[in-house]
Amino acid sequence: MTAPSDAPRVLADIALEIDPDEVLRFQGYKPGLAVPSREVLALFDEAQALGRRLMEPRAVVRWLTVTRRDGDTLEAGGVALTIPGIERAWGPVAELATAVCTIGESLERRGAELWEARELPLAAMLDSVGSGAVESLAEYVNDVLCQEGIQRGLKVTNRISPGYGAWDVAQQKELFALCPGSAIGVRLNESCFMTPVKSVSLLAGAGVAARVDHYFSQCARCWMRDCAYRRAPARKTVHR
Repeated sequence: MTAPSDAPRVLADIALEIDPDEVLRFQGYKPGLAVPSREVLALFDEAQALGRRLMEPRAVVRWLTVTRRDGDTLEAGGVALTIPGIERAWGPVAELATAVCTIGESLERRGAELWEARELPLAAMLDSVGSGAVESLAEYVNDVLCQEGIQRGLKVTNRISPGYGAWDVAQQKELFALCPGSAIGVRLNESCFMTPVKSVSLLAGAGVAARVDHYFSQCARCWMRDCAYRRAPARKTVHR
């Protein structure tokens, strides 16, 4: 099967599932160590219902052919990305999948209004709902990239983002050069800070011999239960 067009494309109308455990983690609750009270769970339900009305999950994705591999530097689309440890982690990838995801600005604006009104518990929980939602959105997009790669006989790696681990956050500019967030209203300032705040940029690699055998958490959340490369049972899904 031929590679997809290297033009950026927008994913919209996404039915996104929000992981309650992820939201409560942002609230400081660690599974097995702390149990949220009935009042906290009621607050979560209220914030989730409000958040679902306000969120507009969407993403822009782009596949590119790797034109040069030099240790931990990968070049595609005329842009070089230097990611410490990536050669060992990913192995020989032939393509890169780039993406920018956002849930929009409406949830942030409502959260600011709640803070101004001193409705602090709901404001804080709504912020956590937004953080959990955009993480689920990034997982959703990674799932889509996995499906597209597998259809072409390619293994797809986990997602990484500038600023995580040893990858310099300044390379956010290079990632945006490959996959402009402007298509979905995401802007990048000189400090590599994205607006809307509830946005995630990501990069994944793909190749016949790409390494995916140590990405257990990704497999556990992936929706493709019959994936030939699955390394752990699926516990939940980010798709509704």
